[in-house]
Amino acid sequence: MPPGERLLELVAIMDRLRSPGGCPWDAEQTHESLLAYLLEEAHELVDAVESNDRDSLKEELGDVLLQVVFHARIASEDETQPFDIDAVADGIISKLVMRHPHVFGGAVATSAEEVAKNWEQLKASEKGRTSALDGVPMGQPALLLAAKLIHRANSHGIEVSIPEQISFEEPITQESVGELLLRVVALAAKNGIDAEAALRGAARKYAVQVKASEQFVQGRPQKP
Repeated sequence: MPPGERLLELVAIMDRLRSPGGCPWDAEQTHESLLAYLLEEAHELVDAVESNDRDSLKEELGDVLLQVVFHARIASEDETQPFDIDAVADGIISKLVMRHPHVFGGAVATSAEEVAKNWEQLKASEKGRTSALDGVPMGQPALLLAAKLIHRANSHGIEVSIPEQISFEEPITQESVGELLLRVVALAAKNGIDAEAALRGAARKYAVQVKASEQFVQGRPQKP
């Protein structure tokens, strides 16, 4: 069986689920109603990667793939601007070929850093971007947003001073906490550390400690 053949079967199954006589629940879904599931599946995929669970990784990749196929099937039913899974695939194929001229063209790139730099330049040119921050989704989680803004500024040679001292100044306010967090993200970026992954790692350790404390409390004899 050639790679990708089962993808055609997945598309056919989704078509049956959305068609008359299919599944009432699937038929009622919209792009908007599926957003919560898309976010949940993406987070579960992250969890599978970070926990190094190969079985979960395979399953969660399938769940994310289902979301893509589901959204594409819904999009094909739009009365004014329909597109299908083939249009989605065509778009990403064209993007990959265009942004890898060192593979599919005559350009030369000798390092991953050079590839990333060329990718950003090609992306900016394609989309007509004039600012280093164009295209950054401001509604994404705060740590990811801060890291992305710092990366964009640095990659475009824009210098914005962020104090490196990690200290609190009284009074403690929402603004002062935000400034402190920004300094932490900048410090992480300077040292090649993913602040989001670092905080998730610390949170995982904290969760283990919480569970251990729960077990201690539950196993402790109760006072009469």
